[in-house]
Amino acid sequence: MSSIDKILGEGGELEQSIAGFRVRSQQLEMAHAVDDALKSAGTLVCEAGTGTGKTFAYLVPALLSGLKVIISTGTKNLQDQLFNSDLPRFRESLGQGVSAALLKGRANYLC
Repeated sequence: MSSIDKILGEGGELEQSIAGFRVRSQQLEMAHAVDDALKSAGTLVCEAGTGTGKTFAYLVPALLSGLKVIISTGTKNLQDQLFNSDLPRFRESLGQGVSAALLKGRANYLC
């Protein structure tokens, strides 16, 4: 079982630690695709519908990779959600510290 499955899959760490977390097959598929792209230094373009769990699908493999990653959001609201809600939730649920910087400007970057 991969680290991603242990976190996002059935009986995974997020399901056990976040009330209301639901395992989603599309989320796992996207997370594995992101992980593969990061490991191969490749490029990935993916699209997923509402309710897929896109945020954790890219955030979990990015944080597990140990690489420096830049996430550019379409809105400042999503940027705030990632930095102020999702990252702290990830840190608390998994007991993993991650270093992150919030840069607000024209391009809305979260690093």
